[in-house]
Amino acid sequence: MPFIHVSMAAGRTPEQVRELIHELTDVAVRVAKAPPEAVTVVITEVEHDKWATADKTIAESRAQTAR
Repeated sequence: MPFIHVSMAAGRTPEQVRELIHELTDVAVRVAKAPPEAVTVVITEVEHDKWATADKTIAESRAQTAR
């Protein structure tokens, strides 16, 4: 059955994470015709100093922008 793993930068509220889990589950139920109890959602939040694009972390990019 559906296993959905989302990696995203940390910083969302618990309510936002909960809504994301709900919406992902809803889509899997609707599109994959899976029963809700068969849908697993895992959210991995990555700290900003551990997520980089183009050799620059989110923390570095934000620090540069704040200057």
